[in-house]
Amino acid sequence: MIEGMLRARLADYAPANSLEQESAIQEILQHFVLVSLARTGFFEEAMFHGGTCLRILHGLNRFSEDLDFLLKHPDAGFRWTSYLDRIRKDWFADGIDFEIVDRHQDAAVKKAFLKTDSIGNVILLDLPFIRNREKKVRIKLEIDSNPPEGSTFETAYLTFPLTAAITTQSLASGFATKSHALLCRGYAKGRDWYDFIWYVAKKVLPDLDLLGNALDQIGPWAGKGVRVTPRWYVEHMRARIDDLDWKAAKTDVRRFLPAREQPGVDLWDATFFRYHLERLERMLGS
Repeated sequence: MIEGMLRARLADYAPANSLEQESAIQEILQHFVLVSLARTGFFEEAMFHGGTCLRILHGLNRFSEDLDFLLKHPDAGFRWTSYLDRIRKDWFADGIDFEIVDRHQDAAVKKAFLKTDSIGNVILLDLPFIRNREKKVRIKLEIDSNPPEGSTFETAYLTFPLTAAITTQSLASGFATKSHALLCRGYAKGRDWYDFIWYVAKKVLPDLDLLGNALDQIGPWAGKGVRVTPRWYVEHMRARIDDLDWKAAKTDVRRFLPAREQPGVDLWDATFFRYHLERLERMLGS
């Protein structure tokens, strides 16, 4: 039964090459993980956010490798263990055997990994592109146990592989936390900038109060009590755009994009992103 479900789902992706096929398989298994988390009551205390959330629930046209979450309220004692055990038990009988690696550490961001080589070994699929049967699909989970104050959240629903309710960070809050990454990340992560374009195209405005809380917590503005106004935001984003290594950003994002999206990345440079920032500036009324 599960083979037919997976085969039909993979056909919906219509991968154009082996890389897209691998990304599709990973994303399909991410759905299984999310459904299990929902059924443990995980989303009573946490919210889904980040690129994979935008991809799965809002139609972002790039793949994303991690499942990122925020606790609704800080809890330094959060542990992944019980949730991971439930995920493994839920799908073992259907032939998906997840290997669990819980990277417990004292850092605020708690990490864990799920790995499986079941696709091709236990679950046999006729794939459009050749795949190494021994290759493991790897899903990384991260949760911020000490998130900045002020995120708002909403409920969304998955219907594959089963119906489940998912708590997600609102788009305005998501744009704020994404903006924090854009301003503070120490390297050119092109996936973040792809998401920036998406938010602007969707006419989403970042929650500047939440961004201020995040900046006060972590990064070069930590502890400085910066009041983030539209003008402050635009000025510092423009400086970041002018300073970024766009060649590195393009290299980072390409492997997460379908073939039809690749030509658009060739346009990426400071001028291109200043154009999108100016669109956002008009919406902010700065």
